[in-house]
Amino acid sequence: MPVFLLIRHGETDYNKKSRIASRLPGVHLNRRGLQQAQQLAEKLADVPIKAIHSSPLERAIETAQPLARALNLEIVPNPGLLETDCGDWQGRSIKKLHRQKIWQSVQQHPSLFHFPGGEWIGECQHRMVQVLETLRLGYTRDDVVACFSHADPIKQVIAYYLGLPLDNFQRLSIDLASVTALQITENASHLFTLNYNLGFSWDAFQPSRPGKVRNPSKS
Repeated sequence: MPVFLLIRHGETDYNKKSRIASRLPGVHLNRRGLQQAQQLAEKLADVPIKAIHSSPLERAIETAQPLARALNLEIVPNPGLLETDCGDWQGRSIKKLHRQKIWQSVQQHPSLFHFPGGEWIGECQHRMVQVLETLRLGYTRDDVVACFSHADPIKQVIAYYLGLPLDNFQRLSIDLASVTALQITENASHLFTLNYNLGFSWDAFQPSRPGKVRNPSKS
């Protein structure tokens, strides 16, 4: 069964300013994000990728474009790879949301959380699983399929295939422009690489500390 490369999009100004983009239209990669997309293409150019699927949001498509050009492949927009619909939280500052009591619900019991005016987190995980289960039936064991998506959906689908409770999905980390490699077979799944970050540096790595606002990676 195929190996899926689950790739998070590059940086946008919403990421830089810690604001929730969710499904807002017109959110594009910034300069650093465009550089990250090019680095991904250079790193993955020799990988025998059979197809490229992407969330239809601009930042995901823009991240996929350099790789698609390098491999001479078309990008297949796939709505199942969309970011979680955060409803009324779209565009809002994470710092300000952190002050609200409801913030603790999405952090401590995400499996029960429904974004006001948006999506239940369990729905997001379900549609991501549906995407991968549908795609795996269309490819062979030797195929590699690149899927460009968003942080929380990738974490949720990894949690599912690893057998982690949905309430624990926030314990995983998916950085901007990172690659996670997952093979799914009829009887098992194998996580080859989690959160491979081309631009990793210790200076940029900031573990959560008491009192530090945790960014749920809504982008």
